Amino acid sequence: MKYYSRQLVLPVNLNSCQTLCCGQLLSWINEQATIFASCQMKSQCHVAKVISEINFMTPAVVGDILEFGFDSVSLGQSSVTIRCKVRNKINQAPIASIDKMVFVNINERGLPIPHGMRANAA
Repeated sequence: MKYYSRQLVLPVNLNSCQTLCCGQLLSWINEQATIFASCQMKSQCHVAKVISEINFMTPAVVGDILEFGFDSVSLGQSSVTIRCKVRNKINQAPIASIDKMVFVNINERGLPIPHGMRANAA
């Protein structure tokens, strides 16, 4: 797995227990996974179709630097399936993992189109 980006946990990202809010982490994962999927599919108009179970393993706190890692699991005609791991940059502790995220390349009507095709070209 390659780690592509990093995020610093700030006080504004915390929940009432003073750990990273899961909603904030999911927002970061979604943004980074979308960018990764875009690069894999060579497309700019795609949507998440499936996000499997999310396993939260270790809490993150203010000052932690998180790393977001992604792997391609499979490539379909109009989709890509990826997996994600988030870890603490300093101590390598696992923060969260998602085994299956599926993104689909779509046209302007929301219908699947093959990789590399632009939405307005289909």
